[in-house]
Amino acid sequence: MIDSIFNFGQGLIAAHWWTAGGWPVIWALIKIICVLAPLMGAVAYLTLWERKLLGFIQVRHGPNRVGPFGLLQPIADALKLLTKEIISPTAASQGLFRLGPIMAIMPALAAWVAIPFGPEAILANVNAGLLLIMAITSIEVYGVIIAGWASNSKYAFLGALRASAQMVSYEIAMGFCLVVVIMVTGSLHLGDVVAAQGKGMGADMGLGFLSWNWLPLLPIFVVYVISGVAETNRHPFDVVEGEAEIVAGHMVEYSGMGFAIFFLAEYASMWLVSILAALMFLGGWLSPVGFLDFIPGWIWLGIKTFFVVSLFIWIRGTFPRFRYDQIMRLGWKIFIPVTLVWLLVVGGWMQTPWNIWK
Repeated sequence: MIDSIFNFGQGLIAAHWWTAGGWPVIWALIKIICVLAPLMGAVAYLTLWERKLLGFIQVRHGPNRVGPFGLLQPIADALKLLTKEIISPTAASQGLFRLGPIMAIMPALAAWVAIPFGPEAILANVNAGLLLIMAITSIEVYGVIIAGWASNSKYAFLGALRASAQMVSYEIAMGFCLVVVIMVTGSLHLGDVVAAQGKGMGADMGLGFLSWNWLPLLPIFVVYVISGVAETNRHPFDVVEGEAEIVAGHMVEYSGMGFAIFFLAEYASMWLVSILAALMFLGGWLSPVGFLDFIPGWIWLGIKTFFVVSLFIWIRGTFPRFRYDQIMRLGWKIFIPVTLVWLLVVGGWMQTPWNIWK
């Protein structure tokens, strides 16, 4: 169907400039909008789901005043933030001060260019898609550093240093988790990673979820999810934004939409980490059992991503905030050694007759 739409647009105008450059550019923009528009809606309504789920955990009501069941609350919040005054500190570096929020949110959105929503449903079908995602998301830390430094505030600068150190620390552990998945799959293409999880004894018996990577790579899956929580500066690893320690951290000097963009970047990163977990460990668009194969794959991918992103909120409602030294110790002294050890274990496992990833 997608190919037929492209061919229809290609044949609208019989001119070389249209077929060679005009329509392909317009088609790329249409596909980008089709990905970003639902993503921004999901980011906005994740704030509502977080408040509703936290309310359920704490035996109270979440937002329920704006619209039926509070469904218009994210729109009201957006209108409120859009109408708030944007205040720039006099001593701030104005250009970099405005660049900080953009540098924070753009990588979280741009990385979706290599995320597959089905076997052929992807914006940029590159062979090294996972490497491209890692390269793009690693830029996000610069937005935090730039925002803290450009604010010309000791509070913001201290918060930026703590946030960037934490993000880099857990990015290393997440990188090793991805290396393990790449090693057992033999490919950097996320479509191949999902396809490899559809093979094995469990899939042959109609129990596909037993062939997914979460089971043989369970310690790596746990490390990835917890590292994703820390990488996105979420509770209980949100000491960089701790009200009792350094107020709002690197974004303390921001107001209005500048402040909101940092939070949108955080929620967009949560969606990105969650869909990567679904693709790498939970079978992506594959159904968990054979008799449910009639359900479209993008629905399964959405359900799995929603489950992982809900884990972020569940963790927030369960654990107290950690001290900064505990956060760094967990990343450097526990997670990185654990992932390195499992990298060797899985590598040795693959050389034995019991290799399940053949």
